[in-house]
Amino acid sequence: MSAYEIAAELPAVDVLRGRSQAPAVLERIIDSSDPYYAHTAWGDDEAALMSNGSGDEWAVVFTADGAFIRVFDHESEMSPFRDPDRELWPGLLDGLPEVFRPQVEEPAFSDGEGRFIATAVLWRLAGDDRWHAGEGITFPADDARDGSGMLRILLDDVVDRYVEFAEDYYEIEVDPAIVAHVVAHRPLTDAVVQALNSDVTLAELRRDLAAIGYPMAAR
Repeated sequence: MSAYEIAAELPAVDVLRGRSQAPAVLERIIDSSDPYYAHTAWGDDEAALMSNGSGDEWAVVFTADGAFIRVFDHESEMSPFRDPDRELWPGLLDGLPEVFRPQVEEPAFSDGEGRFIATAVLWRLAGDDRWHAGEGITFPADDARDGSGMLRILLDDVVDRYVEFAEDYYEIEVDPAIVAHVVAHRPLTDAVVQALNSDVTLAELRRDLAAIGYPMAAR
């Protein structure tokens, strides 16, 4: 899957924000030590984050101007690390609005020498009717992978994808109905929380859920 293909399937910014919060909440409940998915404050903005611990990652930064997505697949032929000068793949940032330039200069998205590192970049301004990627990208002849496929958890089948992820990554079975409860942003209760992790209570989650922006049942 390429950035062009995923751009055609991603939802509007507000919908994407809600979808990105759900995996972060599920991760916080199941394993808070080193979450695969997270959602957090990002300076004056907020960001959804993914890191698989093996060098692959993505970030969706939600700003007042829209949203910016940065993806890095360490095995992609499009990785800047495959270039002696760490140059980005041609076209990756072509057409990027100036309001998202601070994200390209973000230290968290750079190598040790301050160079922006990515294999895919997407963006959508608040007034746009679709997502965009760099103009005229020519993908490698034998490998069109740019890491964009890692964003599929944010498409409209979040429940099924998270259930599959939990089985593969954590080697556990989770109830799709419980995952659907979280994806629908229904307020959490102890019953819902402990169906995912019997060692965690809602009271322990309140601060983190508030930081994520997820609703909670009244005390």
